Amino acid sequence: MTPIPDWLHLHQGDAPLIVSFPHTGTDLPGELAGNFASPWLARRDADWWVHELYAFARELGATTVRSTLSRSVIDLNRDPSGVSLYPGQNTTGLCPTTTFDNQPLYRTGHEPDEAEIARRRDTYFAPYHAALAEQIARLRQRHGTVVVYDAHSIRSRIPHLFDGELPQFNIGTAGPSGAGDTSCDNALTDVVENLCALSGLGHVRNGRFKGGWITRHYSNIPGGVHTLQMELACRGYMHEPATVDENNWPTPYDPTHATPVRDTLQQVLRASLDFASRRDS
Repeated sequence: MTPIPDWLHLHQGDAPLIVSFPHTGTDLPGELAGNFASPWLARRDADWWVHELYAFARELGATTVRSTLSRSVIDLNRDPSGVSLYPGQNTTGLCPTTTFDNQPLYRTGHEPDEAEIARRRDTYFAPYHAALAEQIARLRQRHGTVVVYDAHSIRSRIPHLFDGELPQFNIGTAGPSGAGDTSCDNALTDVVENLCALSGLGHVRNGRFKGGWITRHYSNIPGGVHTLQMELACRGYMHEPATVDENNWPTPYDPTHATPVRDTLQQVLRASLDFASRRDS
């Protein structure tokens, strides 16, 4: 096994399910912290508390892979070549230089150059994906089918990235071509979409967020690897102010408030396990 750095948290389960948490971290390495215009801005766009929301995944036997690094250091769900996953749309890059609201992340003159981007890619991106690839290979030795579930969240309203209010559940199944409904069997996507619809909360399939590097890179349906991304609107599991600032964001994770969303997510992960088990049988 590849050595695991201290910022990478790995839990090995035996079930045919991996839950990936590439954006829940807030750590800023000491050598980089002074380069950011604001530590709060450098952490603001995290997928806040998502690993806590999915704490039940381990009880289901799932493997979890999580980074504690801020996505402002490097985005572990972007193409390492730097090519945009959403051509023609506003987005952030492999080593972002702006926030989701298009605010500068770095002090003038301290933005990462090509050499620094390459260093971060080797230091942070490569170990995360080596761990994820090793877990996929490990579970494929035990199971004919494995589901890789990429867990995310984002604020409900970000005009720079999308119009209006984001639906609660955003199901993404972009495969290697970038097209939706290509990263996993539609039988899995159909049942996940139906569970989201039954929740009574808003949902969309392959809308604004249809899957990033993880769904696209690791999808291998003929090889038994099915990938799916779930992007949640933050308001479903934490209290989300209309306008966020350094004094009110992030709000704490609220388990009671999160119950409806968490209940649906439990059903979604169980459905993913059922799908993989049926394929095995």
